Amino acid sequence: MDSSRLILPLVGLSGFLAVCAGAFGAHGVSDPAAKALLQTGGHYQLIHALAALACWLVARQGLAMAMLSAWLFLGGALIFSGTLYLLAFGAPHVLGAVTPLGGLALLAGWANLTVSPFFRRRKPSV
Repeated sequence: MDSSRLILPLVGLSGFLAVCAGAFGAHGVSDPAAKALLQTGGHYQLIHALAALACWLVARQGLAMAMLSAWLFLGGALIFSGTLYLLAFGAPHVLGAVTPLGGLALLAGWANLTVSPFFRRRKPSV
């Protein structure tokens, strides 16, 4: 199966989880620190789900490198937001050391997207 076909369902799942985390942070927990972690994680996850969707659409129009950004956004959001969610639910604080790795993946996705038009594959001339 073409891995690009996985992007759309994963974008949907990521957006769904982001809304769940934000809603739970707003209404389901009373601890202010847990609320902040869930809201921050949900915010970043939702933004990067939309960014991954946009990259997927751009890649379908011929800018193949944009697909790498989509994967970096989804993976980075999983790591960044996922560790924040786990911390909100009481995971050991040492897990917070993993969170910046997700942030680095998000930054790499944006950097890749920035340079990708300069490496556009050209279609062969007929």
